[in-house]
Amino acid sequence: MSKIKVIILGASGKMGQMLIQEIISDGELVLVGAHDIKGSHAVGNDAGYFIGKETKVLIQDNIDHLLSDSDVVIDFTRPEGTMEFLKKASDQKVAYVIGTTGFNSSELDSIQQLSQHIPICMAPNMSVGINVLISLVEKAATLLPEYDFEVIEAHHKHKVDAPSGTALRLGQAAADGLNVSLEKNAIYTRYGREEKRKDNEIGFSTIRAGDIVGEHTVLIAGNGERIELTHKATSRLNFASGALKAAKFIANQKPKLFDMQEVLNLK
Repeated sequence: MSKIKVIILGASGKMGQMLIQEIISDGELVLVGAHDIKGSHAVGNDAGYFIGKETKVLIQDNIDHLLSDSDVVIDFTRPEGTMEFLKKASDQKVAYVIGTTGFNSSELDSIQQLSQHIPICMAPNMSVGINVLISLVEKAATLLPEYDFEVIEAHHKHKVDAPSGTALRLGQAAADGLNVSLEKNAIYTRYGREEKRKDNEIGFSTIRAGDIVGEHTVLIAGNGERIELTHKATSRLNFASGALKAAKFIANQKPKLFDMQEVLNLK
């Protein structure tokens, strides 16, 4: 069986290097392209240079010519870069894994439209553990509709979007289980709000400090008891492993927008 041909965007970043390292040792995937932004010090180096491995694939700032001979793009970059490259991949009918977060509503609408042309897997967190947590939160909300749900998340000080995409996805899981609208019930700050908590509010608290890889807790509080469901990432390896599962899953799928719940058969 032929290997699935993969392009990595953001190749010199921490996630990009982790993905490259995992692809090198994966028997089902082969790296055919590595991209970084113009002016990056990484351009021109072997894709495995920073991890001490030779891939014979150079990091380039223009890899449009490689799309026609690729199966899947894996992208953990920034929304503006993702949108630009996703449109090119759509034109070339190349499947796409989106690990980027922080999209606005217009960009999300565009991703939905492009999924009519190519299979796209988009998830704010590719971790297997987080996606199990999402399922548990929705189930808990279904069983405990009278309880209060709060999402607390912590990430490294360089993360720019807040709350994290994962926190928002956990909030959506709670809203789905409660059968309410997250948009109408989410509370992102309590400063200046001199009023008691309303029914079905879903609160978010954000921490940005140090080098925290990612921690998410969903606090479910009732009268006289509370449940805390927590996931702590100690390495980006779990995100990379999940992204490779997603790449293998969508490589031969028909056009549609998938998430990790479908990849992991959690739905």
